Amino acid sequence: MKLAKLGDGPEIFHTIQGEGVSAGCPAVFVRASRCNLHCVWCDTDHTWNFEGTPWPHEKDAVPGYAKHRKADVTFESTPAETARRILAFKCPRVVITGGEPLLQDEEFLQMIRHIRMEMPDCVFEVETNGTRIPCPAFADAVHQFNISPKLANAGMPESLRLNDRALRYFAASPKSWFKFVVSSPGDLTEISDLQLSHAIPRERILLMPEGRTSTELDNTAPWLAEICRDHGYRLCDRLHIRLWGDRRGV
Repeated sequence: MKLAKLGDGPEIFHTIQGEGVSAGCPAVFVRASRCNLHCVWCDTDHTWNFEGTPWPHEKDAVPGYAKHRKADVTFESTPAETARRILAFKCPRVVITGGEPLLQDEEFLQMIRHIRMEMPDCVFEVETNGTRIPCPAFADAVHQFNISPKLANAGMPESLRLNDRALRYFAASPKSWFKFVVSSPGDLTEISDLQLSHAIPRERILLMPEGRTSTELDNTAPWLAEICRDHGYRLCDRLHIRLWGDRRGV
């Protein structure tokens, strides 16, 4: 399996969940490398923005930023070895993130099975962009799907970032929560249209301000909170940004 690399090893770390309905819970994160999307504001661009790819990123304007050499940011592992590293933290919640984990759902399913042999009560969350339907066995093994459909602010055509069949699949699952990144009030029209067209339960929608710093989050959060209050959505903060900033591995 292909994982993101952090230092000399895989990007597996013990922290708290910073987003979504389980925000604040201790968890071990394991980050998949590779993604089928390329959001212009992505904060994990090391999982897909490789040398030779044509996609733009907002960091392009940052002096010294360059696309990543694939071999330098990828760690090859087996499901059993990945499970061993996760079990070392003795934490009963695992968040499988990316990149896009559902590109490797069979491998992550094997990892889950290895972990369950040692820790049968472990809870598994998956963070996904909602463009792929998981294989049935993986869907059964996971407790919670955190779906983050990408809006026009991600800088990609709708045909790439939205999969109607997959969104309907997740909307019908009681394991699903939908998290939308909001950068301007105009995003709310898109969110409302998606909710209606894909029958997404309003009570399972979270709105999260886009931002890499507490200041950026604070610029959006106050008016976004009012929208959540008035329209029945949940407000989702980014605790990890407020605690540690835009740092990896925390």
